[in-house]
Amino acid sequence: MTPVAATSTPVAALPELVPDPVELPAGLADLRAEVRSFLDDERGAARWTPRADVWLSGWDESFSRRLGERGWLGMTIPTGYGGHGRTALERYVVTEELLAAGAPVAAHWIADRQIGPSLLRHGTEEQRRAFLPGIARGEVYFGIGMSEPDSGSDLASVRTRATRVDGGWRLSGTKVWTSGAHHAHAFFALVRTEPRDDAHRHAGLSQFLVELDSPGVEIRPIPLLTGAHHFNEVRFDDVFIPDARVFGEPGNGWAQVTGELAFERSGPERFLSTYPLLASLVGELVGAGGADAGTRRRVGSLVSRLWTLRAMSLAVAGALESGRAPELAAALVKDLGTRYENEIVDAARLLVDIPPDPGAESGFARLLADAVLHAPGFTLRGGTNEVLRGIVARGMGLR
Repeated sequence: MTPVAATSTPVAALPELVPDPVELPAGLADLRAEVRSFLDDERGAARWTPRADVWLSGWDESFSRRLGERGWLGMTIPTGYGGHGRTALERYVVTEELLAAGAPVAAHWIADRQIGPSLLRHGTEEQRRAFLPGIARGEVYFGIGMSEPDSGSDLASVRTRATRVDGGWRLSGTKVWTSGAHHAHAFFALVRTEPRDDAHRHAGLSQFLVELDSPGVEIRPIPLLTGAHHFNEVRFDDVFIPDARVFGEPGNGWAQVTGELAFERSGPERFLSTYPLLASLVGELVGAGGADAGTRRRVGSLVSRLWTLRAMSLAVAGALESGRAPELAAALVKDLGTRYENEIVDAARLLVDIPPDPGAESGFARLLADAVLHAPGFTLRGGTNEVLRGIVARGMGLR
């Protein structure tokens, strides 16, 4: 084996991969108890059944509105825009309880997670007032318009183009893997507004706030193996975007997107998508009378890593609350979280002799089926793991 050359970068000069640890304030226990009580009531009334990976697949607008009525959406949005002026850590408590319960949060998820904070950072006053109150009520839904055919995680290679015209822009191109676009009201589209310069690949990109019922927008389903539908291809055929829907500064799209990705990649959904399956796995093992030493070690490893990932994610949430955008740490959370979730799926298939059953109403067999069918997307969404590892390596001065 050829030895790896030592980096010339002094260790002391390398950036911290994860911000300082954050402890949740003790006072948030009451909020957590309130959310758990609400979720118990919801399940008791049979309004929904817990599922795995429901932050992408569990679209339930009535559930989102019920959360909005309780003030659990738009929590960090200022009250002047219809939000609740609460902290990022308070929001974290609510979101991790929803994910752990397998609640159907897909309708509001993207809008609440990253669109709201992005509007506050880069949106015009008119854009904020047009969209933020509806996001906080659980009534306005967004997708993400980043990836493209033949582009994947290399966002600098996007070919969707906007051309300046009188009073606005004309938009043509295609976006793919847009979860919920067939239900959503709008999304932010990253597009090229200036000729590509191979020496400065990230220059000349801009973002537009595209309302998805605009003339010239076509939404085509990309079904899963089961026939279920939440991914989409979105095509723009000379779509007119008024100047009022330019998002941020023209030409500043790359900086805006990378800041936005810190919200997208670091949240608890990166390691709690399959938590309902992990909990069900433990229940099955206990119900079977326990487990041998090897099984206990494997489950113990999964649980201990869950707490490590949670600490990392919380640290990023604390950094975001202080106004920083720790893209490197967020990329690490997403990469490690993806591998962790796939290991939960592997352990569930190996340790319990119950096959996945997508036709089951509930229980271990259905949760396992959900996780197996969604697992191929774990390594893609939010950026492929290979790209994220490159980001981490570059940030550490290793490439």
